[in-house]
Amino acid sequence: MTTRRLRTARIAALCSVLLCAPVIGRGLPTTHASTAARPKVIFDEDEMGPGGTNIQASLMLLQDRSIDLLGITVPTGDGWRNEEVAHILRALQIAHRASVPVYPGALFPLLNSRRRNRAWEQQYGKLFYDGAYMRHWPSEGTVDPTPLHPNRPDWVPPLPEGAPSIHAQRENAAQFLIQMVHRYPHQVTIIAAGPLTDLALAARLDPQFASLARQLVFMGGSFNPQPAATPFARASAYENSPRVEFNLRFDPEAASIVLHQPWRRITEVPLDATSPTLMSRPMLKDVGRGHAPFDRYLARFGQVYPLWDETAVAVWMDPALITREKTLRVDVDTSPTANYGATLSWPPGDGPDLGEQIVQVVFAVDVPRLDRLVLRLLTAAKPVALPPPGAVTREAPRH
Repeated sequence: MTTRRLRTARIAALCSVLLCAPVIGRGLPTTHASTAARPKVIFDEDEMGPGGTNIQASLMLLQDRSIDLLGITVPTGDGWRNEEVAHILRALQIAHRASVPVYPGALFPLLNSRRRNRAWEQQYGKLFYDGAYMRHWPSEGTVDPTPLHPNRPDWVPPLPEGAPSIHAQRENAAQFLIQMVHRYPHQVTIIAAGPLTDLALAARLDPQFASLARQLVFMGGSFNPQPAATPFARASAYENSPRVEFNLRFDPEAASIVLHQPWRRITEVPLDATSPTLMSRPMLKDVGRGHAPFDRYLARFGQVYPLWDETAVAVWMDPALITREKTLRVDVDTSPTANYGATLSWPPGDGPDLGEQIVQVVFAVDVPRLDRLVLRLLTAAKPVALPPPGAVTREAPRH
């Protein structure tokens, strides 16, 4: 067969497959093989630990055996990248899941820096929280298990939970993200629960990156959160700067780049949805009585925080948790003003029309149902399979 005939035959076969493929998930073509395949996930998380919202969200994904967790990518955020990588590696060992690969991400934001933060604070007032740049840990009912080191980004202090004996991958996070969406086009869900630096770098390296992903789910941003009876749901912060949230404020330029990419679907979980939630001390006691290999670890190092990152993971696992959502165009203010890093939003028909994407914003969740899901996953002796309806729904983009 000549090269031209061979090429024509291949194209005809491909067209036949695409035309005959069954349609599920509100109009997305797929094959029977992909329907049966486990959803593929990459978790991009600033893994400050031990314990706390970052690690617990990661452990929830480990405990869902119906998914294929391709890897964990780690940018600087709540802490410096190298220390965060050590924390998640140790948590994976404790969870008996050392085979899950970890990829180091960005060490610094694209543009923001400690000096820029200090200059901004001198003009506009002190930030309540700025992660790796913190000089003193907030006193709102939290415990800082490791020393802060804002001027030593490469240093990894002694870990209270013990040092890991496994290592991160040599490949960086952006390269891994790009490689996976090309290997599994339109199959990889990216859940991001920290600053969006790694995703912005991937998008700048490969313009096809976002369009080849299945969807993006991210925890970040703030619209009009209401104070709750938790230490971090502060009335003063919400009243005076309701649109500011750490993940987007730490690297606003990266967040804006990501929100202008041609994703097939974007789901945002802002502070509005997470403020009423809490990993309470009774919940931590319940976890401590669980049967997962990491339960003693969580009982010792658990933090009384809102379920920030756990909520982002949970609404993808079980969309029925969502009780109120809205379709908006969303961006982040990158102007060097008092509004730097704040969430911007418009109705779908409005906005500057500079490439702002449609985002499904989750404004409220069923908190008791969320608590039950978190406890189920964090206390199970072995990974569990969540109900099939959730597995189907979470992979179906809603336009």
